[in-house]
Amino acid sequence: MISFDRVSKRYANGREALSNISFNIHSGEMVFLTGRSGAGKSTVLKLIALLERPTRGTVIVGGRNTQTLKGRHIPAFRRGIGVVFQDHKLLADRPVYDNVALPLIVASTALKEIDKRVRAALDQVGLLGKERVLPTELSVGEQQRVGIARAVVSKPPLLIADEPTGNLDPDLSLEVMKLFRRFQDVGVTVVVATHDMHIVREFGERVITLEHGTLPGDPPVDPLPSLVATR
Repeated sequence: MISFDRVSKRYANGREALSNISFNIHSGEMVFLTGRSGAGKSTVLKLIALLERPTRGTVIVGGRNTQTLKGRHIPAFRRGIGVVFQDHKLLADRPVYDNVALPLIVASTALKEIDKRVRAALDQVGLLGKERVLPTELSVGEQQRVGIARAVVSKPPLLIADEPTGNLDPDLSLEVMKLFRRFQDVGVTVVVATHDMHIVREFGERVITLEHGTLPGDPPVDPLPSLVATR
């Protein structure tokens, strides 16, 4: 499903976020991406979702090389990836239904299909019946579940999450992670960036640990030349 081959990422300000990392994630696998703040976890997720492109190396997602993907094909590529954010990124002035339906509306999905999928997604996260409620009227845990429903409403084969339990207490964190496990159980590939090692140990899945943009144990390589990323 995902392959990083000697990937490096240097931003325009000169900061090297990743240096020569390689790993593979198989279809249907659940993987935790760990490391201290600034280790490169978010950059890995951005490269997977094609929010960034590598400075050097190859990123393959779902059989497609993101480095060579044409701009006009990026929207369709991203529709195959569900993204969950730590801060939810919900539209505060729109009810739950509208927030969850947004990816389907953007994809010009038929109204009847939108209604079916939104209700199914809300049912999966235990929020069916709260379609007309505003996000501000929900608890933090419920807001995060709305974000998860929005991420999976398009039935993507890949789900990535950036510190999804960062603002939650231990019980809510466990509840959210159990939702991710349920999606993995039906074949969705799940990649979770987190610093919560209690959660990581609780679920016992494979862990990829980053240290200062590198993977410990990888052989050293020559540093990047003095180039900056243009995208």
